[in-house]
Amino acid sequence: MDVDLAEGKSLIIDDLLSTCLDALGAAQHLVVEVRKGVTQMVLRGGRLDADLLNEHQFAAHGYAWLSTYVSAMQQMLAWAERLEAEGALSEVETLMLQATFGEYLSQILGGIPMTQVEIVRPRNMGVSDEALHAFLTPAVNTLICRGATDAVKVRIANLIADGNFGNYALDETLQMIRDQFRRFSEEKVIPFAHGWHSRDELIPLSIIEEMAELGVFGLTIPEDYGGLGMGKMSMCVVTEELSRAYIGVGSLGTRSEIAGELIKLGGTDEQKEHFLPKLASGEILPTAVFTEPNTGSDLGSLRTRAVKDGDTYKITGNKTWITHAARSDLMTLLARTNPSSTDWKGLSMFLAEKPRGTDEAPFPAKGMTGGEIRVLGYRGMKEYELGFDGFEVPAKNLLGHKEGEGFKQLMQTFEGARIQTAARAVGVAQNAMELGLKYAQERIQFGQPIFGFPRVACKIGWMAVETMIARQLTYDSARQKDSDRRCDIEAGMAKLLAARVAWANADNALQIHGGNGYAEEYEISRVMCDARILNVFEGAAEIQAQVIARGLLSARN
Repeated sequence: MDVDLAEGKSLIIDDLLSTCLDALGAAQHLVVEVRKGVTQMVLRGGRLDADLLNEHQFAAHGYAWLSTYVSAMQQMLAWAERLEAEGALSEVETLMLQATFGEYLSQILGGIPMTQVEIVRPRNMGVSDEALHAFLTPAVNTLICRGATDAVKVRIANLIADGNFGNYALDETLQMIRDQFRRFSEEKVIPFAHGWHSRDELIPLSIIEEMAELGVFGLTIPEDYGGLGMGKMSMCVVTEELSRAYIGVGSLGTRSEIAGELIKLGGTDEQKEHFLPKLASGEILPTAVFTEPNTGSDLGSLRTRAVKDGDTYKITGNKTWITHAARSDLMTLLARTNPSSTDWKGLSMFLAEKPRGTDEAPFPAKGMTGGEIRVLGYRGMKEYELGFDGFEVPAKNLLGHKEGEGFKQLMQTFEGARIQTAARAVGVAQNAMELGLKYAQERIQFGQPIFGFPRVACKIGWMAVETMIARQLTYDSARQKDSDRRCDIEAGMAKLLAARVAWANADNALQIHGGNGYAEEYEISRVMCDARILNVFEGAAEIQAQVIARGLLSARN
């Protein structure tokens, strides 16, 4: 296949799109072969076996990562095709598409980095030599050899040097929303975010009030309940722009998103009418109270008890890693109502109201205590450990008035929560990349800006590409959710990849800063700390890969 791939000189778009389509087909066929190989490792008696899945985690998680890469390439190609159909595919987007396929196909062949020390290769996943040879079609070979060269990455860096990071392919309404929140972030958040972090302060209530006026907390709450009734795509755009400014501000909407969806999907009519308008307006600030010491992602082993006593439930137990707990007014609290159960079936969800705390009395509620967990980043809302000793919740505040449904109710929110977390990661990735670019343009060494050195420019070019990859993968999961299609796997893939991209961008941007990046006065030091949490919360990367693998392996083709 003789395709003139761009090296910053000429663009043959039709040939590139065709070549990428051919290569995508080869990659999708390899996914099928990998599934066969991994299936042989983890099936027993024709069924997925949990013990075998754990024993062969490396191969299964590699399958999840490979599938994520191929989905990412598919979404980047679809993005480029949409732009081309609109006559909006410029050089920078074309080169981003080319670099995506060139780099990801190379990694699929040579090894996908699940982490810095875990590289999964085709043979780890049971791929035969014949299947690997079949993968290396002319299109794949062309893109591997010439798709993501240093010259391509440097050219991308030069094209984005003026702040044009590529066309996101948003419609007019979404672009207006993005512009509105970009202005808010530039004026009200970015100039102050590093100070809030450095002083370990809560985000000012004045900012929260302005966000409420802009509709952040009611974005996806139905209009009948005072919200804007918008979809997950709007939520992604808003979250990304706010997180680009400061992850704490971008995350303020997460708790309202989770609480609103829990109540919208599982609440009684009375609960919806009481709580949703107050959530939408920002009158009440919620927090999610799920995790316990020594449980982590194993929610089925929660021990916090809820015992019914007349018209109230009395809550006893301990919770940890509770974000924004002191300032919140409403806790979505998961507790065990069936003392004889030992798994998720005995869990119930409560809408536990409490008084808002102050600096002097952060937890004034009777039967409730709390202490702050000091953290490296993600500081604007603070993290807490909570203790409950007979804390009372009215029985009418049992979500849906149904015991034993808590875990199922929570599971219904996981898609939206992971899409939102992926959008947060995209915003952080964008911020890190922009900080690295700005510093590289301003820092003079050996008589020139360090941006002129190829290894610096290559870093920036690839950061821009992979941020766009994570963005388009996240947008796809949001569109599926807005179309009422099941998208747990797609949302998981978006979160898995976007979290890694945010961390990689922050790491590379700090490297571009050199020693200055390690100084607290530079913003990248904060972004580095903020980015690291994204691979841990809302399902650690290993848990996320496990969930994706299990979903893919359980699906019948």
